Amino acid sequence: MKPLLHLLSPAGIHARLNVLIFHRVLPQPDPLFPDEVDAARFDELLGWVKSWFNVLPLDEAARRLQDGSLPARAAALSFDDGYADNHDVALPLLQRHGLPCSFFVATGFLDGGRMWNDTLIEAVRRSALPLLDLRGLQGGSGEDLGRHPLGDTASRRAVLGQLIARVKYLPPEPRLACVDAIAARAEVIPPDDLMMSTEQVRRLRRAGMQIGAHTVSHPILASLDANQAADEMRRSRDALQALLGETVGLFAYPNGKPGTDYLPNVHPAIARELGFEAAVSTRWAAARRGEDIFQIPRFTPWDRGRLKFCLRLVNNLIRGDARNATIRASY
Repeated sequence: MKPLLHLLSPAGIHARLNVLIFHRVLPQPDPLFPDEVDAARFDELLGWVKSWFNVLPLDEAARRLQDGSLPARAAALSFDDGYADNHDVALPLLQRHGLPCSFFVATGFLDGGRMWNDTLIEAVRRSALPLLDLRGLQGGSGEDLGRHPLGDTASRRAVLGQLIARVKYLPPEPRLACVDAIAARAEVIPPDDLMMSTEQVRRLRRAGMQIGAHTVSHPILASLDANQAADEMRRSRDALQALLGETVGLFAYPNGKPGTDYLPNVHPAIARELGFEAAVSTRWAAARRGEDIFQIPRFTPWDRGRLKFCLRLVNNLIRGDARNATIRASY
């Protein structure tokens, strides 16, 4: 595969940059989310990526993309949100393979916080009830959330697919209130150890990994006015800079779909004004020289087989100028 990748992503001004995105690496497979990356799969995947690509730190890759000095088969790795398993599970595997990675941290969830989707997921996962009655609660389109059987894993997986889609685009405060109400209806107290501690973030940095900003509360930036969005972006950057004692130059848009989750004519300009050096989206593509360095696309194949995984990366390079693809399973 290396000759084909070399042909599609040569060195220099015609290079293309593949940036892979992850969220979690679980110690063991999760029956509720069988496609979520676990430790064994991540280990295998890192081996593939290392054998095919020249993996660079993302900030270096972004600079070299701009000045036309990328090596052939250039790639970078990234994680979003700040889950504790990024430190506990992913970091040792990255170190074993000798690969750099950037971790984009939503600072409001450090030290015992929890993202809204995890409140919802853990409520459904841990409920002992046979039926989850959510009548009277409303989703993002004003629809009643109804009643849902919880009889087996397949039922719970189906419930989560429906509820995440319905709750996702509520405004931040109503969304939190809604998932808290769902947890109460499920008779569950969700865990408070899913996200990293500040010390774990420091350890990632001391291990040579990069830390980037990802807002404070992981809002849909497109739903905020420009001042609110800038405040979320600035406060996350400032919190990480105070924590690490260094400049934080990378930013990732929450959810990251252009035109839906962030506005390409608004938020990249804010990132630039705030002094970030580059920002990443979740548009499926490979980055090319001359594209907006504040909208670097990211993509990760979901295939479990080596050949299909690589061929999908090849396809991502071929369609490197795609503009409107959306990322699979992004919260």
